Amino acid sequence: MVSIRPGRITVGGVTLGNHLLLAAGVLGTTGASLSRMLSLGAGGVVTKSIGPVPKDGHAGPCLVVLEDGLLNAMGLPNPSKEFVAELAPVAKKPVIASIFGGTPEEFTEVAGWFSGKVAGFELNLSCPHAEGYGAAIGSDPVLVEACTRAVSKSGIPTWVKITPNVTDITEVGKAAERGGASAIVAINTLKAMRISTAMKRPVLGNRFGGLSGCAIFPVAVRCVYELYEAVKIPIIGCGGVASADNVVEIMMAGARAVEIGSAVQADATVFEKICRELYAKDGLDPDEIVGCAHA
Repeated sequence: MVSIRPGRITVGGVTLGNHLLLAAGVLGTTGASLSRMLSLGAGGVVTKSIGPVPKDGHAGPCLVVLEDGLLNAMGLPNPSKEFVAELAPVAKKPVIASIFGGTPEEFTEVAGWFSGKVAGFELNLSCPHAEGYGAAIGSDPVLVEACTRAVSKSGIPTWVKITPNVTDITEVGKAAERGGASAIVAINTLKAMRISTAMKRPVLGNRFGGLSGCAIFPVAVRCVYELYEAVKIPIIGCGGVASADNVVEIMMAGARAVEIGSAVQADATVFEKICRELYAKDGLDPDEIVGCAHA
């Protein structure tokens, strides 16, 4: 397997301890859980998605473990502005605040709460199961550009997490770039559903949800590959990454850093394990493999 040299990196204006980040929505619910993931080897962490008003989320069941991944329809539950207090234990750490809103003005409002308290923002423009938010906005390049610009004008690093549930993901990526994004995070979950044949009804309370985990890794690789040829800003790969070899593969597609989410559900020490396999003092310069599959 290809190994790379260890060390701190800077991606999209944010300095990370290594190439691996905790993805939004997984153990990013409290300051303590964020701190724990950093201590377990994550080079950076992304919080749960925080919006302009408190939300309870969808009625359950909200999460189903499948043979090849996870299917969830949480509905963006969050305490809104109250979450800011959770960041005290991770002050001055590489923490990215995942935020969402229904308009550019709401994005501006939520970003303002976290200004000076986080290393950057990740705009959730891609959740496939939250009416009026996420992919409902992220599938429209005009809105993507407007929401991105509303936050990026603050001067704080602004990452934009985009949806694969579109005809051409590069159009969304280019819209984020025009809006001043510091980096693109690709991808969020794929809209999906399962039906219980025993109960004759959808397994999720919301019927539809987002599919994550190893089942979507090939889709993530394809999206990163396409975006690498379409935009000039850095790409953070996300979607089904569960091993050191997965990290190398998606970096070869064009990712400069990688977010890991569903794999944490099975093993909270996954960052430590990947780091042990991924890094070696005599490994390759990471810049040598980023996008090398395009040669």
